[in-house]
Amino acid sequence: MKVCVVSGAAERLPECDLALFGFGWLGEVDYQSELAGKTEKFEEAARLSRAASCGAVCGCRTRSRGFLRKSAAVSYRGKLLGITDMTRVFGGEEFKSGAGLGLYQMGGYKVGVCVENDLYFPENLRALSDCGCNVVAAVMEQGGGYMPPLLARAYAYLYGVPVVMCAGKTAYFAETSGELATSCRPVTLFETGAKTSCRIVTSRTRGIEEDGRADY
Repeated sequence: MKVCVVSGAAERLPECDLALFGFGWLGEVDYQSELAGKTEKFEEAARLSRAASCGAVCGCRTRSRGFLRKSAAVSYRGKLLGITDMTRVFGGEEFKSGAGLGLYQMGGYKVGVCVENDLYFPENLRALSDCGCNVVAAVMEQGGGYMPPLLARAYAYLYGVPVVMCAGKTAYFAETSGELATSCRPVTLFETGAKTSCRIVTSRTRGIEEDGRADY
C-alpha cells in the first residue's frame, strides 16, 4: 500500500493508494456556503481523488450554524465518502466535538481516520484496529511536539496497524514493527504491506465457571 502525505504545496501527487493532506489545503469549510453552491471545497477534494485515482483524507476546519469543528474530508476516486469530526475537545478550546469514529472502505483497503485530539485517546485507535482497518490516517493542524509521533509509534506496535500522520508541516509513518519514519518535505511517499498480523493471546479470568469449580 502506497501512502502519500502532503504537508505543503504540491502541484501533483505521486502514484499512491491514499493521499493525506494537512489542514493547509482545504482550510475552513462553511457547510452553508457549500450547500448554497458558493464554495465547492468538498467537491474539489473529491475531484482531486478522481484525478489521482486514489483515496484522499483532507484535514480542515468545518463551520456549521456557528459551531466550529476540526474535521477530515474523506473521498475516493471522485466520490465524497464522508466527513469525520474530532470527537474530543479539551477545555478552553473553541471547537465543538463531533460524534463517531471514521472507518472508510477504499478499494481493497479499510482506512481509519483520526483527527487532532482523538490521537490522545488510545480507545479510538484500538476500536479502529478491532474493526479491521489496514492503516490509520491521522491529521493534526500543528506539530504538537514529541508526543504525537511517540503515540503513533506505540499504537502501531500495540494494535498492529500502521499509522500515517500529517502534523503541521511534518509527515510521520509508524510501522507495526515500532519503526518511525519522519519527513519535512512538502510531499512524502511511504509504502507498507497491508497484511494483518495477529498472534494468540490467552488470559485467565475469575468467574463465569461452567460447573461451579475453579480450575487452578
